Amino acid sequence: MSRTATPRRRGRGAPQDGPRATFRQLLPFLFEHKRTLIVVAVLSVIGAATSLIQPLLVGQVISAVEAGGTLGILVWLLVGFVIVSSVISGYQHYLLQRTGTAVVYSSRRQLIARILHLPIREFDSRRTGDLVSRVGTDTTLLYAVLTQGLADAVGSAVLFVGALIAMLIIDPILLLLIVVVVGASIVVVVLLSGRIRTASSAQQVKVGELASAVERAVGSIRTVRASGATERETTSVSGLAHEAYGLGVRIAKVSALVVPVSGIALQLSLLAVLGVGGFRVAAGAIEIASLVTFVLFLFMLIMPLATTFGAITSVNQALGALGRIQEVLDLPTEDHEDAAIADAISRGHDASTGSANRTGGSENALAFRDVRFRYPDAVIAAREAAETEARGVLVDAHLESKAEPVEQADAEGRDVLRGVSFDVPRGSRVALVGPSGAGKSTVLALIERFYDPTGGSIRLDGHDIRTYPRAELRARFGYVEQDAPTLAGTLADNLRLASPEASDADCERVLRAVNLGDVLERGPLGLNTPVGEDGVMLSGGERQRLAIARALLTEAPILLLDESTSSLDGVNEQRMREAIDAVSADRTLVVIAHRLSTVVDSDRIIVLEGGRVVGQGTHTELVESTPLYRDLARYQLLA
Repeated sequence: MSRTATPRRRGRGAPQDGPRATFRQLLPFLFEHKRTLIVVAVLSVIGAATSLIQPLLVGQVISAVEAGGTLGILVWLLVGFVIVSSVISGYQHYLLQRTGTAVVYSSRRQLIARILHLPIREFDSRRTGDLVSRVGTDTTLLYAVLTQGLADAVGSAVLFVGALIAMLIIDPILLLLIVVVVGASIVVVVLLSGRIRTASSAQQVKVGELASAVERAVGSIRTVRASGATERETTSVSGLAHEAYGLGVRIAKVSALVVPVSGIALQLSLLAVLGVGGFRVAAGAIEIASLVTFVLFLFMLIMPLATTFGAITSVNQALGALGRIQEVLDLPTEDHEDAAIADAISRGHDASTGSANRTGGSENALAFRDVRFRYPDAVIAAREAAETEARGVLVDAHLESKAEPVEQADAEGRDVLRGVSFDVPRGSRVALVGPSGAGKSTVLALIERFYDPTGGSIRLDGHDIRTYPRAELRARFGYVEQDAPTLAGTLADNLRLASPEASDADCERVLRAVNLGDVLERGPLGLNTPVGEDGVMLSGGERQRLAIARALLTEAPILLLDESTSSLDGVNEQRMREAIDAVSADRTLVVIAHRLSTVVDSDRIIVLEGGRVVGQGTHTELVESTPLYRDLARYQLLA
């Protein structure tokens, strides 16, 4: 069966830029903490005011010394303002650090909530590691926006303007020299800032690819080792790390041009002021105290300028990361799609699909009516990219098992299902059989609404399933995937995934029903027995039985089993069949059959080939009427 896989990475070459965000898109993250930021701004203004007073006091101290007068209260005032300024600066730093951490937390919370509610097609066409990178690495860059000068921009502006005005009053000629030097430095920073944002966006994309590659290699480490591919995987992942390093170096080079600009501006300004100012003091144009005061104001003028330059660098890096965050936050969730689809259907021609009185009203629990389906182009492209890379790099079975199978016989994007129609009577057992790629797993994926049909309709209790919110719909199904994942944690964690309120007694009952009692008794922990990462402490058959036990625990009226006994030996398969028989008396079962023993007792068997139904009936009827089924039965459906 062909499966879609997460695309591994782009080919080597020029990095591709990620989506870019605007500063306006950053504001909601900041405004969420606007009260704290207002306090920071007020403190920044007060701190700026206390700083501006200090040069004036220094000038008065110098004048008093020159005049031979007493310093008196001047020194104490100067010391007091220095202390107040330091205390304000320290508390402001604490608020900024705390708020920066809160912004990262808020962005991560939003991003996690959005990712876990995205439609399944997004996971099939995106890399898991890249999504993880957006939650971790990208959100961290937002921290720098607050901690590197943006939040105290108000105080910096006050300090800059205040120093500018004071310098203008002291000596306009010296100020003109400063304006020329500072103006040139600002032009340089503006020209370089765009390059920083571009390089930062490209670096974040590459870091996402690196995280995806690491997740792939670590997740399939046993397969990698057994295949002798450790060095190849190391080389491949290290190559991505090197590309990310190269982009980081590019950012460092540009930043290295930005950071010294403020220092150069200060040095050039200081030299100009000392040279020209010394000449003007000698000429009697200004006093020595005024020159010293001017120099102190010069430092205060350059300080906020350096802060601003640093803020420009950090903001541009953050906007590159924010673009990737915003890209995910802008994606519609399943709930949004549910509302739009239900509204479209309610305004359509079929009034019977309304949400009222959905229980009963039909002898069929499920019904397919001329259903057609084709996977989205992005999913098909992801699968083709994965298949292309698989020619040169080891295919990761772990990631492939997480993706929805793309049962497609060619690369032209043909429909996977082509006019499929059949009924599943309430309380019956219906088996789906057919060769690999026939569309069996896609049928279950459509029932679960991982995707919606591109044509026709699927009805639950006589109503179009698209009128049900997905959460309500899925609560009616117990679904066991073909390669059902086992969550890291304990037996209880896995069982209670869909039934969080289930008692210990109920959990133990379903475990024994699927012949997992021996796992309970392996140690003293019982339901708290750990299963390891991806269930590594369980055998393949035990993981499959655990998934079935999880579905049985939900007591859903309809069970969807995708070749759920394929990993079981003969003894456990028989016990599993007995357990399913015991719980299916009042339930409807739709089973994708792997073995003939699973099929023969079914009330109805649907034979699929090439996305079409080529036969329906009982085992006996199909052996006589359907050549494909006869061939499958001859080989125990293992063809």
